[in-house]
Amino acid sequence: MPEWLKDAVFYEIYPQSFYDSNGDGIGDLQGIIARLDYVKSLGCNAIWLNPIYDSPMKDAGYDVRDYKKVAARYGTNEDARALFEACHKKGIHVLMDLVPGHTSDEHPWFRASQKAESNAYSDRYVWTEGAFQGIADHLYVAGASERDACYMLNFFVFQPALNYGWGKVTEPWQKRWDDPSCIATREAMKDIMRFWLDMGCDGFRCDMADSLVKNDEDDDKIHVSMIWKNIRQMLDEEYPETALVSEWSNPRQAVTNGGFHMDFYLDHWNNGYNTLLRDYEPHPDDDRSYFRKDGGGDINRFLDDYLPKYYSSRKDGYISFLTCNHDTPRATRTLSTDELKLAYAFFLTMPGVPFIYYGDEIGMRYQKLKSKEGGYQRTGSRTPMQWDHSRNDGFSAAEKDMLYLPVDESAGAPAVSDEVNVKGTLLETVKELTALRHRYEDLQADALFRPLYAKKGEPFVYERGNMVLAVYPDSETRTVETAEIKGKKAVYSIGQVSLDDDRLKMEGPSFVVLI
Repeated sequence: MPEWLKDAVFYEIYPQSFYDSNGDGIGDLQGIIARLDYVKSLGCNAIWLNPIYDSPMKDAGYDVRDYKKVAARYGTNEDARALFEACHKKGIHVLMDLVPGHTSDEHPWFRASQKAESNAYSDRYVWTEGAFQGIADHLYVAGASERDACYMLNFFVFQPALNYGWGKVTEPWQKRWDDPSCIATREAMKDIMRFWLDMGCDGFRCDMADSLVKNDEDDDKIHVSMIWKNIRQMLDEEYPETALVSEWSNPRQAVTNGGFHMDFYLDHWNNGYNTLLRDYEPHPDDDRSYFRKDGGGDINRFLDDYLPKYYSSRKDGYISFLTCNHDTPRATRTLSTDELKLAYAFFLTMPGVPFIYYGDEIGMRYQKLKSKEGGYQRTGSRTPMQWDHSRNDGFSAAEKDMLYLPVDESAGAPAVSDEVNVKGTLLETVKELTALRHRYEDLQADALFRPLYAKKGEPFVYERGNMVLAVYPDSETRTVETAEIKGKKAVYSIGQVSLDDDRLKMEGPSFVVLI
């Protein structure tokens, strides 16, 4: 386990929307370099960078055309090297976004695999034996190649699935996960990882990490886990400080079985994380989220889902909470700034490695926008960073119609310039919380977590190591009595909180850290 993860706080940067350094309307790598002091000021000492590879950009870079080349709109490979070096000088680690399950249909591997004659890439993707033979229960394309076969998709129609084999083989054209051609795909992905690690990156966020082996439907996902465990072994031997985080949301499979260092706690409908911030299906105006003031949320809905995952994986790696990501509606869709302060306080004091999505620290809003580059409803969470109230919110000097996405021009749209060094703002609260996490080891990734008091409508009280914390999103005054707080004092609080021996009084929405 890389030691640096213990005290890591990540900042997710969507590169095309962060800062435009050359005035073309699209964020770029030099723009990120220019804003690293801001990232550092947040208390973030690590970055997750969404894909920067050469791509047709039909899925915002998750359709890779060349894994070893930076997309021209972001800069060059030398700009990537410069970014890694600049980050390291400031004590910031960088994870790249690896897309291991599919490529663009413009990738040279795929173009070669489409040919009628057999070649080195014929089995790099999943193909049937004939153009009229589909793939049951899976997406596929027929009639688009000179090859007499159909090929499988991993998601969109332009994302052919790379071939890592099948857990359960039911057709002659399906290959076992340990077939030489499937092993060749795995080894090709290792080669890509080595390329970027040698250039200076510090690890990878692995997109759709559980999707590699098809029909791998057992409870343990054993075949895909063996692939990742093999990759982890290579990294431990050759790049021992490299970190891996999975888009999986099943830490027993990803961390315990697969060897990932971290697994994202994703926003899946009605799971524990979903009940905290986005419990409003089907309508956002009916939000029952735990952190919605007076929303009637129950912390036990979260705990019932989270605790088994935590206990099953805590000896092997970390669960990663995130404020949001590029696939999820920003929490401002239904939550106020004051509600977000409590939510972020919770995320930044829980075990595991937390991730802050760019702009969440100032309360950027979710916008209803026309789809861009395969974003669809996700597009509204990918708008340009709002730095100030100058031209294009300080994101770009370009003309408005050149911008990657429109900036938020609505009344009251937040900006960094409004919140920096202003006590009580969401931005300054995030800084205080990250500083608190860095200061106390009991608030970092591996300190033990234990619920102490969890009743609906009451403050939730929990232990981190030798510290006691409490969060209470409702407006009524409540008092909790528990022996674990006796003799402790508050080192940080939000809202009105008071202590009297073993009694904790919380007035309205509030949060406290006791030591």
